[in-house]
Amino acid sequence: MSRTPNDPGSLPQAEPDELPAPEFVEDQAGVEELLSALEGHEAIGVDTEADSFYSYREKVCLIQVTAGDRDFLLDPFKDLDLAGLAKVFADPGVTKIFHDGEFDVMILGREYGWTFKNLFDTRVAAAALGFSSPGLAAVLERYFGLQLDKSEQRSDWSRRPLSDSQIAYARLDTRYLEPLMGHMRADLEAEGRTAVVDGECQRLSDMPVVHREFDPEAFAKIKGARRLDAKESQVLRELFILRDRLAAERDVPPFKVLGNEALLTLATRMPDSLEQLDGVRGFPRGRRRGMGREVLAAIAEGKRKGPIARGPRGPKPGKADSAKRLEDPEFELHERLREWRRKKAETENMDASLVMNRHVMLRLAKARPRTIEELADVEGLLEWQVERYGVALERLMQRFERELAAGEIDFEKRRRRR
Repeated sequence: MSRTPNDPGSLPQAEPDELPAPEFVEDQAGVEELLSALEGHEAIGVDTEADSFYSYREKVCLIQVTAGDRDFLLDPFKDLDLAGLAKVFADPGVTKIFHDGEFDVMILGREYGWTFKNLFDTRVAAAALGFSSPGLAAVLERYFGLQLDKSEQRSDWSRRPLSDSQIAYARLDTRYLEPLMGHMRADLEAEGRTAVVDGECQRLSDMPVVHREFDPEAFAKIKGARRLDAKESQVLRELFILRDRLAAERDVPPFKVLGNEALLTLATRMPDSLEQLDGVRGFPRGRRRGMGREVLAAIAEGKRKGPIARGPRGPKPGKADSAKRLEDPEFELHERLREWRRKKAETENMDASLVMNRHVMLRLAKARPRTIEELADVEGLLEWQVERYGVALERLMQRFERELAAGEIDFEKRRRRR
């Protein structure tokens, strides 16, 4: 059974302040030493640090790898041949242990074209075990009584040299992952949830590489955008486009140019003079001098274009993961599936996303399978989910179809809630 915070085990290795210094990989000789150290290890800890809070397009700034009792910090800013490391990551015979590894897998795949086989994600395991605080610091404290300093979490990892605090922080992100995996696997086995984690980790391995491109229609995803009328929405769209252009020119994240709250305020007030920009929260006077005229020009362009053709309704039409684009019967089924998932997650004390992925729910709503055999054919629905939930889902689907055929579903009522 999983441990309580008051029942931690002993640390499997030295206390953080007793550890040997991490080994820096900054030249090809260092890469070869790292690869040599990885030989014979069936499991390694892996993490990355990026500069998401400091640049327009985040990049990998550090790669951490732990093999046994050796911690390596690899500097990707150096001109290094990392083909050997790519082979290790793609080797199904070596377990790569991450904590919350989706971003790491995504950015390493995007920047280097790397693929990953045989992953174990300790955050996924924590969610499957029902931990209310699945962050690495909380999980390590739960299992080992270890307290991590997370003050460098939003540090600027692109700067060189790294500070002593950054180095200490980075190496501890992978140092205890292997023994942690051992404890968590035992708990997962005891709880009958090994297959849950295996399925989610396979999904992480199979994720396609996504090259992010600016989407001007993504303005509609800003929280609060749905409350705007069509004219204000057009202005918001122009401001959203301007913000991205300025962020790219300055190589900073868009939120450092203008926050979403400022965009919404500007879109609703529609100021037409520099003086009227004063008092807009999130738009200090100094920023008026730097971009005030461009902001006014964007507002004027939005007003010139007139009311937007369609109000902000989330992702573009036809996007596969948008429940808002479902037809009435599909939407009704999707809402029933969401409610079923919520109750199941509560009953099983497990994160709802692990009970069923949101993309799978949408596919079920569109496919409307009526039998367990048809359920098993839905892309993304895992074997353990069919075994554990198949009968319940079959009943849910068949009841929905009976009520639909009998005209017992009030679609108008559901429409008013959408």
